[in-house]
Amino acid sequence: MSEKNVLPNGSGHAIPAPGTLMVDVSRGDRVGEFRGVSGPYWAIRPVRGGLEWEVAPGNTRPATPTERLRAETARCNARSRGEFL
Repeated sequence: MSEKNVLPNGSGHAIPAPGTLMVDVSRGDRVGEFRGVSGPYWAIRPVRGGLEWEVAPGNTRPATPTERLRAETARCNARSRGEFL
């Protein structure tokens, strides 16, 4: 892990690439897209669109292949209904 991929506050969590699907375990395994760093927190956006939320990096994990497929399907269904922002 290189220095540029670690949060400056020394938490030791590698910063995912924007758009990476992450799971917020503190919110009942809610899946969202990583959007960026906001102070000591990570900004996550719902896959179907909507307002971002902040989560501590220690409360996240990468989405599994099954979770990614479900999220992408939900995004496509929302878009087909005109709900995607």
